[in-house]
Amino acid sequence: MRIRAVLRTLGAGLLLAGCAATNTAINAPLTGSRNALDHELTQARELGQDGIYIGLAFSGGGMRASAFAHGMLEELRATGRGPDAPAGLLEHVALVTGVSGGSVTAAYYGLYGPGGIDRYRDTYLVRNAEKYMANSPFNPLAILRGLSGGANGRKTFARFLDESIFRKATFADLARRKHAVTWINATDVANNTPFLFSPETFDALCSDLSRMPVSEAVAASAAYPLVFSPIVLEAHGDACDYSEPDWLTAARHNPEASSAMRAYARTLESYRDPEKVRFVKLLDGAITDNFGTTGLTMARAKSQTPHGPLTAQQAVRLRRMLFLVANAGVQTDYAWTRKAAGPGGIQLATSIANASMSSATRVGYDVMRLTLDDWLADLIDFRCDLPASEVRRLRGSLDGWNCRDVKLFVGQVSFEDLPEAQRQRLNEIPTRLKLNTEDVDRVIAAGREATRANPEFNGFLRSLDAFSARRIAVEGESAVSPRRISPQ
Repeated sequence: MRIRAVLRTLGAGLLLAGCAATNTAINAPLTGSRNALDHELTQARELGQDGIYIGLAFSGGGMRASAFAHGMLEELRATGRGPDAPAGLLEHVALVTGVSGGSVTAAYYGLYGPGGIDRYRDTYLVRNAEKYMANSPFNPLAILRGLSGGANGRKTFARFLDESIFRKATFADLARRKHAVTWINATDVANNTPFLFSPETFDALCSDLSRMPVSEAVAASAAYPLVFSPIVLEAHGDACDYSEPDWLTAARHNPEASSAMRAYARTLESYRDPEKVRFVKLLDGAITDNFGTTGLTMARAKSQTPHGPLTAQQAVRLRRMLFLVANAGVQTDYAWTRKAAGPGGIQLATSIANASMSSATRVGYDVMRLTLDDWLADLIDFRCDLPASEVRRLRGSLDGWNCRDVKLFVGQVSFEDLPEAQRQRLNEIPTRLKLNTEDVDRVIAAGREATRANPEFNGFLRSLDAFSARRIAVEGESAVSPRRISPQ
């Protein structure tokens, strides 16, 4: 009798597995030889006279991460804000990159810029983004669907995103509005590599990125295993006249190319081989890079110039660069470490996933920092080797020119920048797509406070004041310092 009962249970499970949420591919084929968005989407914005470049990376962590990143944006807007600079430091933000919950904030900022910040809390952060989701741990159907491929498809979270904030916006809209270069990061689970929604990636897929809904990319970036089914893209093969980029050809024959670069090259090559890939399956970007910084490392590695990915003009005009990572953290669960048994079941799977994410994130962040340090040295050499005539052509004049006057600040803004009691309360906030209003406001405030306390951010602000003081002395301007230096 017990055997028959087990067989009936297994049979019911197999039948229910057929009801697993699945996503059909909706990415359109490319009609030309390459994506027309290539130039618009990947080119960094031109630098102003101040020569300030700010890049922001927003980590995963559900609604907690979305709110923490929003707090960082609010603090950057408040810093230096005045009648002549209503957006504060946000006017210098040229790049935003996001993963999972952070990808929502990144995409929102890319679409609406500083002007959309005041609406974000009420239109998204305090609402129930799990409205259409099946996620109850006590629902056996949801559990079986999760184990068979994913409990939720695109008509849940992606649907909510479109209804609440994105309104069917596409990557063409992102490129056209030009608030900042915007990178949305997911994971290619077959190739075990980060997947960047970029023209280069979609060229290899022979797919039209301009028609891709932003909500689809964000849903892929946030598709946590079991909770969501993979977002599916089709490799359209010979639909376009594809020509691989020069860096890929070079990486194939260069024994000194980094392992990350070779893996990325193999991934793009696999999209060209129908025997390997007909459909790309995308899950949470945090699996391979919870900060979304791999794209920056790869952009530098692929560059064929000492100043890339900046243009020569940007490289000569640059004076101060700030790259801040908003790290909303992956919760550490010590509950099962205080006893001999466990973890098991879903707890074991979650622990393994979190360990993988944390390890990949730490390595990715360290590699990014080293890459930027090396790039800064190359950049200074490039600037100092330029003849005066070329500097004048690229910069407009030689007034105040100092080839070595370039400073780079890289910092990670996290709960670690806050008092211990506050950190503990924040770490108790779950990684969900639905939080109560009190928790949302607590995390937003934490994002602002952690940004103010961050030493790299404060070093950047001090360098701006020092630069302004030198410029006043040289140019005879009135001594006005609009930027507030936060206490450390």
